[in-house]
Amino acid sequence: MYRVVVPARYGSTRFPGKALVALLGKPMIQWVYQRALRSGAREVLIATDDDRIMQAARGFGAAAVMTAATHRSGTDRIAEVARQQRWEDAEIVVNVQGDEPLLPESLIEQVAALLASHPRADVATLATPIESAAALLDPNVVKVVTDREQRALYFSRAPIPWERDGTRAAAADPSAACRHGVARRHLGIYAYRVAALTRLAALSPSTLERLEQLEQLRALENGMEIRVADALVVPGPDVNSVADIPQVEALLARELAHPR
Repeated sequence: MYRVVVPARYGSTRFPGKALVALLGKPMIQWVYQRALRSGAREVLIATDDDRIMQAARGFGAAAVMTAATHRSGTDRIAEVARQQRWEDAEIVVNVQGDEPLLPESLIEQVAALLASHPRADVATLATPIESAAALLDPNVVKVVTDREQRALYFSRAPIPWERDGTRAAAADPSAACRHGVARRHLGIYAYRVAALTRLAALSPSTLERLEQLEQLRALENGMEIRVADALVVPGPDVNSVADIPQVEALLARELAHPR
């Protein structure tokens, strides 16, 4: 069994108050929480640093805990929750991003099972194939490359892997990695063992983490093992800006009209 924590802060740089934005009349964090509940987790907690989110969570019956406002990342926030709750080192905790109201609950189960099946791994996460040059070149699309055993080698906002032979051809057609099926998009869902979570939170931000603004690089730079699997289903879009709301609401409405 595993637990889920949904980190939710109010002061998002790009979209303040994003966790509470209304989607079809319900705050976004409620949609995320309800999906996490359906995943089969033994416990789901919202972790926040803001009383507005805390009150909203309590309003729809969610279990929520208050955490410090100084955390650099969701990982650090979840580590505080693990300490508060005194969870055992071997327990598995899934970090579900608070801006993914269309995340299939099956992926929460999948990432937890992936970590459970690899006792030596510290972290598990998911990926999906990149199918367009635009996505490969988009710095908001995080890419991941792995070894033969599906252990993460690197995560980047840059287009990786890049075809070396024929630089001119690659520049003219950057979709080569997509055609060969090796370019993969990292999905922002993680499963951690509590011991790894505690260790990560105690480490200072690493050089590559600061350069790429990707917290998972802290784990790699410190020799931690991250297992990666292709997601069983492709998740819907997350909410990064106000412009994303109409599309997400339309997809949520379609789901409600045609429940699985």
